[in-house]
Amino acid sequence: MAIRVITDKCIGCGICVKVCPFDAIDMIDKKAIIKDNCTLCGQCVDACPVNAIVKDEEEVKHKINIEDYKGVWVFAEQRQNEVLNVSIELLGEGRKMADKRGVELTAVLLGSNLDENAELLSKYGADNVLKVDNEKLENYTTDAYAKVIADLIDERKPEIMLIGATTIGRDLGPRVSAKVHTGLTADCTRLEIDEEDGKLLQTRPAFGGNLMATIVCPNHRPQMSTVRPGVMEKAKFNEDANANIENIEVSFKEGDLKTEVLEVVKSEKEIVALDDAPIIVAGGRGMQTKEGFELLEKLAEKLDGVIGASRAAVDEGWIEHSHQVGQTGTTVRPKLYIAAGISGAIQHLAGMQSSDCIVAINKNADAPIFKVADYGIVGDLFEVIPQLLEALDNVDDIVTALKGLEA
Repeated sequence: MAIRVITDKCIGCGICVKVCPFDAIDMIDKKAIIKDNCTLCGQCVDACPVNAIVKDEEEVKHKINIEDYKGVWVFAEQRQNEVLNVSIELLGEGRKMADKRGVELTAVLLGSNLDENAELLSKYGADNVLKVDNEKLENYTTDAYAKVIADLIDERKPEIMLIGATTIGRDLGPRVSAKVHTGLTADCTRLEIDEEDGKLLQTRPAFGGNLMATIVCPNHRPQMSTVRPGVMEKAKFNEDANANIENIEVSFKEGDLKTEVLEVVKSEKEIVALDDAPIIVAGGRGMQTKEGFELLEKLAEKLDGVIGASRAAVDEGWIEHSHQVGQTGTTVRPKLYIAAGISGAIQHLAGMQSSDCIVAINKNADAPIFKVADYGIVGDLFEVIPQLLEALDNVDDIVTALKGLEA
């Protein structure tokens, strides 16, 4: 533990027990005992009237001067030399934060053969790009990436570090935060700068999405967040923008890297790119059966969209989890979102309510989905969707006829 009790000094007053917000202190034989669920918040240290509770040497060694930390960093995740959309989204959000704080925005790019990616990040608004180009970083491994980024943080001292909450980001974020002795707020859906003191306000769903918790990191730096893909607006592309691209040389000693990627085997299963789709046609429990989704597939194909689903439909086994939209699935913001047979549980709304246009189809006129919908159709989806398909066919026929007249 980083908090310990000097038993010879402890007088058993019980003040520490009262101030601990996590019930992490027991009083046994009039001596305070720190339990394993201690979060190192330090409230007991400040409250002890006889200085019997202290931070151990490891904690003292990593005490920092917050004023030394400046700048906003974004981990620009790339795979097979393609920058992920969430990285562009984080650059957009990071730009707002950097401007509010009056600091620079830096993209941290790791991999191999990164010249084109570095230029791309430049065009999306980064002031600086730290390009770490090394063959050992071509494929992601936890120990290599965590070491490089933690070393850069210790050296350059950014005040904010943003990472996409992807499969890689969710692995990397906690490792880096542990190495640099700071906190991490996971799966954030909103980020703001406190107007009063400049701290990062990190908001994420809690208790199954039934309420939103805003978390701050007052005593450690950098302030680190992983951010759900699809919840932030992408940065604007500017062909004339130019960043300071810095090549960072790294080397690894024997024992630094405990894992090695021998081969990458790609799945033959089609990937559902929900977070990048401009049109999504989603179904819920109202689809009734697995066969019900065949009707949605026809509509999605007609609109050049992809199929989404609520958690209820996935839990029923009607469609794979990769199609799930919502708090426990993918967060999306397409131009058009059609919700068929979806009642609108808060967990689902959290993942799609930022869509540009929402069309809801449901038999229940009081369904919560209608509260966020731009257009609502109260009716049986098995009657409504065939009519939509017929109307789209008629539009196609009209367009074809007009083209024939022009010829």
